[in-house]
Amino acid sequence: MVERTRTPLLSMRGITKRYGAVESLVDVDLEVHAHEVVALVGDNGAGKSTLAKVVAGVVVPDSGLVEVDGAPVTIPNPKAAQRLGVATVFQDLALCDNLDVTANLFLGREMRSAGVMQDSRMEAMARSVLRDLTSRVPSVRTPLSHLSAGQRQSVAIARTLLGSPRIVVLDEPTAALSVAHTAEVLTYIERLRDLGLGVILISHNMNDVRAVSDRIEVLRHGRNNGSFDAQTASYGEIIGAITGASRVGRPLRPVTAAS
Repeated sequence: MVERTRTPLLSMRGITKRYGAVESLVDVDLEVHAHEVVALVGDNGAGKSTLAKVVAGVVVPDSGLVEVDGAPVTIPNPKAAQRLGVATVFQDLALCDNLDVTANLFLGREMRSAGVMQDSRMEAMARSVLRDLTSRVPSVRTPLSHLSAGQRQSVAIARTLLGSPRIVVLDEPTAALSVAHTAEVLTYIERLRDLGLGVILISHNMNDVRAVSDRIEVLRHGRNNGSFDAQTASYGEIIGAITGASRVGRPLRPVTAAS
């Protein structure tokens, strides 16, 4: 279990986002610690993706407080999120089938010296991050079109590691994957936790969520509707919070260490 007296990597309090009369998020709280996988679950339209986009700097909230390492921050755009150590892998992965693994990892941030592409250096770094992730990609020169769905997901996750992030947001990383490929991706998520990162996992698959997450946060109609220890909460409790059959309440506020 994560030590609750430690300062969270990410703390969000009272996050609200409206689109006209539509309330996408209302007074939402979320915190993520190092070495922790926090699952965001809820029905379609619950606000999961909107909250993830707030973390990623894609959406700016109307109100609320965001802190990184206990310091208030603003995240007006994705570059600001990256500077704060936040990396996001959305469902579309944004990979190019016609490029190899290394080219995908460094797409848009290729390493050059005196105008010459540093292929050897990029390959070495690609091997390093894939090794850290324990990826099953056969070679950093393998074209993406030759990789399995699970291997593609590992490339997308590995690309985030090149920026030395502290928080990684994964939006439905196992959607439409086979059982074998899902198991592969779940090991990558566990590896991110082992590396000391804080992970926000958005998923509809309760089996995946309970397999790798430490804590489960339920959103319903854009509001917090339950915070659960993934190891002790029952399936029925979580589903009850998702469907509205029960309301467990807001996530616990962080405990302050005794002086």
